[in-house]
Amino acid sequence: MASLLRPATWGLFSWRGYCSRGTQGRLSAGFVEALKAVVGSPHVSTAAVVREQHGHDESMHRCQPPDAVVWPQDVEQVGRLAALCYGQGVPIIPFGTGTGLEGGVCAVQGGVCINLTHMDRILELNPEDFSVVVEPGVTRKALNTHLRDRGLWFPVDPGADASLCGMAATGASGTNSVRYGTMRDNVLNLEVVLPSGQRLHTAGRGRRFRKSAAGYNLTGLFVGSEGTLGLITAATLRLHPVPEATVAATCAFPTVQAAVDSTVHILQAAVPVARIEFLDEVMMDACNRHSKLNCCVAPTLFLEFHGSEQALAEQVQRTEEIIRHNGGSHFSWAKEAEERSRLWAARHNAWYASLALRPGCKGYSTDVCVPISRLPEILVQTKEDLEAWRLTGTIVGHVGDGNFHCILLVDPEDPEELLRVQAFAEQLGRRALALHGTCTGEHGIGLGKRQLLLEEVGAVGMETMRQLKATLDPRGLMNPGKVL
Repeated sequence: MASLLRPATWGLFSWRGYCSRGTQGRLSAGFVEALKAVVGSPHVSTAAVVREQHGHDESMHRCQPPDAVVWPQDVEQVGRLAALCYGQGVPIIPFGTGTGLEGGVCAVQGGVCINLTHMDRILELNPEDFSVVVEPGVTRKALNTHLRDRGLWFPVDPGADASLCGMAATGASGTNSVRYGTMRDNVLNLEVVLPSGQRLHTAGRGRRFRKSAAGYNLTGLFVGSEGTLGLITAATLRLHPVPEATVAATCAFPTVQAAVDSTVHILQAAVPVARIEFLDEVMMDACNRHSKLNCCVAPTLFLEFHGSEQALAEQVQRTEEIIRHNGGSHFSWAKEAEERSRLWAARHNAWYASLALRPGCKGYSTDVCVPISRLPEILVQTKEDLEAWRLTGTIVGHVGDGNFHCILLVDPEDPEELLRVQAFAEQLGRRALALHGTCTGEHGIGLGKRQLLLEEVGAVGMETMRQLKATLDPRGLMNPGKVL
């Protein structure tokens, strides 16, 4: 273990209140005036506090502020800003809601942060085709509020009220992905401003088809690109009908192994579960305290089923049989909307519940994803690793698709503990790779997992990515230092 405690490379030692760059930007006064000429003076800021706000996300990575922040109002302005920056060799950092977890918005080379939140229109709704076109400032909650009376919804739910185009950029998923898929499954088309200022429609202008065999999958290329290839200025998304009926449940297990075995058996039995979330006993205790629940303090599954009343009865019966066979108990069913909302609010507040376990400490969240057949093995190993590394942490995950998160509580004044956190996270990523999984199921690569990405895809895979990057961004100015 001691051999892994080498000098940290993440930049975890300087917290977001301590920026790594000075308070003065490097942009010339003339360049700043050129930015103002594009978007108007009120929509450009070089104030230190504004730049610091845009130099970090929700991760532990050091705050690295841009030299200026701009707020374009439409796609034409985005194109002009990109061309201006690119022509002058100035880095470009796209910014949505700042809810990322791998330092994706840190301006490691300075430059201009393009905050897209003022572009917040729902441009086109096609209920008959189950599709919608949104600008980058539209969040998932805002979209679902707009759809409420249409009998439609957008189910990808990462927890945070993230911007939908930001979710596309990071390849987000969440609690509903086991049934409805991730952003990769629910993005039909993207409008992207390339570094040159040119506008690309990845599936063709105005198109919203469900499948295609026409050439390279450009949409898939930009989903998950983390702002390193262009700025997403509109997304055409797949919508889903609101289910006729919904029921949620919690159940406790004697061991982590029993809980995850139940997950695997439910999926193998083809029960069409919509959500299946795992919380270890530490996380369950934290949620009980923070959200005033009264669940058994034990490894726990949160489940939800969507469908007709008749279908739900069959799903619930089959699930109960599987869970009881694996030693599950303390069933609690929630059919009313208010009761279900309270349950899932507690799950979505798991981050804050974890922080409350160790007041004064910071949180670091990492995630991996493995084939579901290997999920019991890695979860049991991870529990053992937390104890071996002497770390306080909770485990929570979208185990229906093999993805889980560790939320670690860290004393920012303890360098040795920070090193142990780094070593634990790297070990977890490599465990996932050894089990034919991925080093990140949904957080992305950003700054923190570039070495693990190399180990995951290999030298040829990385070189192919670099070639794609060089083709679209030959000067390396789009969100530099991320992914590659």
